[in-house]
Amino acid sequence: MILFRKFRVLILMVFLIACSMHIMIDLLPKLERRSSSACSCSHTPSEEPQNWAKHRAKPGSESGWPNKHTLRILQDFSNEPNSNLSSHSLEKITVGERSEALKRFEQLTGDEKRHATRDSTLKNAVVKGSRLSALFERPLYTRPLPPLTDEDTLFNVNTDIRFDPKAAENPEWNEEGKDGNYAPTVEMSSDSYPNWLRFHIGINRYELYSRHNPVIDAMLKDLVSQRITSVAMKSGGTQLKLIMTFQNYGQALFKPMKQTREQETPPDFFYFSDFERHNAEIAAYHLDRILDFCRVPPVAGRLVNMTKEIRDVTRDKKLWRTFFISPANNICFYGECSYYCSTEHALCGKPDQIEGSLAAFLPDLALAKRRTWRNPWRRSYHKRKKAEWEVDPDYCEEVKQTPPYDSGTRLLDIMDMTIFDFLMGKRIIFTQSCKMVKKSTHSRLQLLAKEEFRLSALMEESLQTDTLSPILIRPHLEAMDRRLRLVLQVLADCIEKEGYSNVVEDDMVAEGMNTGTVPQR
Repeated sequence: MILFRKFRVLILMVFLIACSMHIMIDLLPKLERRSSSACSCSHTPSEEPQNWAKHRAKPGSESGWPNKHTLRILQDFSNEPNSNLSSHSLEKITVGERSEALKRFEQLTGDEKRHATRDSTLKNAVVKGSRLSALFERPLYTRPLPPLTDEDTLFNVNTDIRFDPKAAENPEWNEEGKDGNYAPTVEMSSDSYPNWLRFHIGINRYELYSRHNPVIDAMLKDLVSQRITSVAMKSGGTQLKLIMTFQNYGQALFKPMKQTREQETPPDFFYFSDFERHNAEIAAYHLDRILDFCRVPPVAGRLVNMTKEIRDVTRDKKLWRTFFISPANNICFYGECSYYCSTEHALCGKPDQIEGSLAAFLPDLALAKRRTWRNPWRRSYHKRKKAEWEVDPDYCEEVKQTPPYDSGTRLLDIMDMTIFDFLMGKRIIFTQSCKMVKKSTHSRLQLLAKEEFRLSALMEESLQTDTLSPILIRPHLEAMDRRLRLVLQVLADCIEKEGYSNVVEDDMVAEGMNTGTVPQR
């Protein structure tokens, strides 16, 4: 009986201690707010976060902020080096500031000195002569497209399409029609269209974009500078992605920063368990340009204000309700998705600024009808099961006899994408089983393996144009050179065994020759 009473007393004490801890946890945010209001913090959000609930919530309604989740342990990746408010930006130092800059340089650590020296060296190299410009002047990169027909283009503007003049910010589109739509006061030329529409018009069966088209650079600037008017979560997918609409009606897919540039994926992680990296999206577009595949939608990095450019403009209540303030007084949100959408995987700003990639949208399916073909070498996305191509040595021969891969260049295009993915570090090479590659692709890979046009140097130069530069750290750039050598070695082994003409498909023949394939650039 005495033992039973002691046990009850012990249970009661544990209960009281637990209640006391919960009360302290609930009071802690209020104490932090009082202390923060009495002092000037080193970083303050553009809007006072404590006023959010008062600003949004009405009497009797729920505030929208999950207070119980506030003190959950967060993976605030922005606390790491290369954070959202990063020190990546290359500062321009005037003559009067040189002495001060030299003093700062002496105080840097060894790694920081190497980065600073590398950046200044690269700047001088760009001034003396651009490797990228020299590459794009090579004959491999200047071949013209075949003549285009209406069937070769994906999207055409017709007279039924009307635009809001305020959205396009064009002074000529200022007459309101009787039907409530807007029509131009004069006959419009394609030069007056918004850049995203001109990008859509330029898509054809040979390329998604043209490197020589100035519209692409203008559109990349729009992705960085255009005012964001609305934000919504994209349905589907394992991780959070946002659809952002701009004031000129252009749209882009926003992937927020989840990991710093130095973080590596553990070797025991499955490929479908890894975080999507915003800097990888940016790097993919630049690699696509250098390889001259022109199949990746233009992507630009942008520093987004989570308060003004996401929370305040979204009409998605599910997204808005996931915003909260972290214990570090940073603004965070997590949205809704299949994986990694919880307070444990919240996206946190510094204090409300976050990096992300913005990929330009393709034309809507309702306006530009097209068919979608599944990649025959898609992965199983299963922890135990393997895909058929991973266990069947004759799988490629079966694909070659299956429409639509039994004619045209689709299979060769997939080989291009396989090489592209491997250079990005995404998947293994199966080119060895198919033993085929375009001559133009093989020639470019050989060119990028030369010291004069080393792939890592070209990528570093190209990525410098992005707002969030540097995008890739040195080890990642050097890894691309190693992967390129592996691809060339695999192709060399195939050519040695099968013969050059049986492996390398000549897509550089003169136009008009009946080769059974569509001419490529």
